[in-house]
Amino acid sequence: MLSRSNWLILGLAVLAAAAGGYVDHRHQQPITMDSTLVGQSLPALALSDLDGKLHPLGDYRGRRVLLNLWASWCRPCLEEMPALNRLQEKFGERAPIVIGIAMDEPIHARDFLAAHPVNYPILLGQLTPPSTSLQLGDAREMLPYSVLIGADGRILATHVGVLSASQLEQWLGPVPATP
Repeated sequence: MLSRSNWLILGLAVLAAAAGGYVDHRHQQPITMDSTLVGQSLPALALSDLDGKLHPLGDYRGRRVLLNLWASWCRPCLEEMPALNRLQEKFGERAPIVIGIAMDEPIHARDFLAAHPVNYPILLGQLTPPSTSLQLGDAREMLPYSVLIGADGRILATHVGVLSASQLEQWLGPVPATP
């Protein structure tokens, strides 16, 4: 028969395992959110690149833009980046521009990108409240988080979690020409 302390240890182990399973399950399941910003104009944001140069996001108006918020410590983010890189290369000028927004300390973003370069611009998100992710509708501040912006500057869609291959093709594929 187990002593009281053994029962306590066993109970804590079961709770820890259940919590770990829950966290792993949440990590594996992408969450699609209906952002309250969908249909609205992109908030007026200006973010610095890795060299400190400021880039107003409004400068990209006239072209679809996929903003992808990531961090060097976010495993799903890092798994998604090669797919973004490949599709940006595949579709090139016919596609929206992908802009990575590092929700990370600049040194960590620089170190990661030195080892794993990408072919799209990287900007640094604001980490202090209100963070860039909150300003873009990511109420839970979960990463990765993606925002698709139309050429007119309106937010077309948002997504929390890794974008599937079909979503990426749809979001980054060329827009058919209107007659």
